[in-house]
Amino acid sequence: MKRSRIQSKKALTLAVVVVLGATWTAQAMIPAVPGPVFNLTAREGYIQTPDGGSYYMWGYANGAGTMQYPGPTLEVQQGDIVEVNLRSELDVPVSIVFPGQQGVTATGGTPGLLTQEAPANNGGVVQYTFEATHAGTYLYHSGTNAELQVEMGLVGALIVRPTGVPAGEKWAYNHPDSAYDYEYLFLFTELDPVIHEQAQLGLWDQIDFTQYWPVNWFINGRCAPDVMLPANYPLLPTQPYNCMPRMHPGDRMLMRCIGAGRDLHPFHTHGNNFLQIARDGRLLSSDPLLGANLATSDFTLLTAPGETADAIFTWTGEKLGWDIYGHAPEDPPEPGEYAPDHGKPFPVELPDKKDLTFGATYSGSPFLGAMGTLPPGEGGFNIYGGYFYMWHSHNEKEMVNNDIFPGGLMTMCIVEPPGVPIDMMP
Repeated sequence: MKRSRIQSKKALTLAVVVVLGATWTAQAMIPAVPGPVFNLTAREGYIQTPDGGSYYMWGYANGAGTMQYPGPTLEVQQGDIVEVNLRSELDVPVSIVFPGQQGVTATGGTPGLLTQEAPANNGGVVQYTFEATHAGTYLYHSGTNAELQVEMGLVGALIVRPTGVPAGEKWAYNHPDSAYDYEYLFLFTELDPVIHEQAQLGLWDQIDFTQYWPVNWFINGRCAPDVMLPANYPLLPTQPYNCMPRMHPGDRMLMRCIGAGRDLHPFHTHGNNFLQIARDGRLLSSDPLLGANLATSDFTLLTAPGETADAIFTWTGEKLGWDIYGHAPEDPPEPGEYAPDHGKPFPVELPDKKDLTFGATYSGSPFLGAMGTLPPGEGGFNIYGGYFYMWHSHNEKEMVNNDIFPGGLMTMCIVEPPGVPIDMMP
C-alpha cells in the first residue's frame, strides 16, 4: 500500500486564518472529568488535521459521549479510591493500564496479557480500582495490543491533586516548590496514516510497525495551528483539548508534559528556561522535606515514551538589558518586572516601518502592552500587546503537517501585560 501525502495548502491557509481570527481563549486550568468514579467507553471515530487529513481513530469516551483524542483527562484527589469502568464498542477487546499507580485491581471482563480486558462489541465491563497515593501527572493507555491501540488513540492523562495545600494556593505536589499560578497540559503523540487506513479496512495482517513512519505530530490531540483554537471547538468535535499557554510576567506556569506516543519529542520553550521539578509523578527530591532540591533548569524537555514530567516556567524579561515597558527611571515598576532593568532605554533605534516585515501577532511596538501604528492589513491579532514565543519540538521534522510547515508539534506561549485576564475554567 502506497503512502498517501495529503498536502492541501488551501486547507492550511484556512486553518491559519481561523486560528488567528479567533479570540485567544486558552484555558489556564486543565479541563478534566472529576472523579473518583469514571465510566469510559472505547469507540471509533475520526480526527482532522490542518493539512486536510481525516483519520480513522479509536478513543476513550466519557460514558455515552463522543470518542475523543486523547481520552478524557481524569482528575482525582490524593487518597481517593479510584474506580474506572471500561467497556468496548470496538470489534476488538481493550483495556487500561495506569503507569505509576500501585495496587491496581481489575475485575470482570476477560484475562489479557497485562490486565483484564473489556470484551469486544459491548460484551461486558471491566472495572479497575486503585488508591491514588501520590500526587502528580500520569499517563493511562490501553494494555491490549498496546503497539497498535496506543497508535490508534487509546491514551489519556490522569492528574492526582495533592492534599494539604493551603487555602487559596495551587500546588502540583505536596511542597510549595510546586506552587503555580496557571497550569497547562502537553500530551505528545504522533500518527502514521497508513496504519490507520489499514485498521479501518481491517487489513490486520498488513500492519507492520517496522515500517512505522509518522507524518503528523500532536499536542493534546491537535496539530498546529489547530492546537491554538479554543477548547471544544465545534469543527473539531473529537479533539476537545487545545494548548496555548498564557501568563503574565512573574507568574509561575506549571507544564504537565506526557510522552504518550512511541517516539521521544524534545519540547523547546523559547523565551526562557524552565525548571523541571518532577518526573513520573515524583518530585525531584533527595528528601521530602527539602522539596524539589534536585530540580534542573533547561530549555528543552526530554519526555520519553511513557514518561511524564512537570516543570515550572516563568518570565520577567530578566537580563534583556532594557525596560520591557519603556518606563522612565522615575516611573513605578509593574508587577513581575525585572527590577535591575527598570528605566533602561531600548538599546537600538527602531527602523522605519517601510524597512520592516510585520507578523500577524506584532503589536507595532517593542514594549509589552503597547500598541503602535501598523500599515493597513498588517498585525491585528495581538489585542493586548503581548509577547509571543513559539514552543515546539526540537526535532524539526515534527513541526510540519504531512511535510507542510508550519504545523505539527508546536504552539505559542503568550506573555501578557499585567492585568490582562488569563481565562480560567468555570
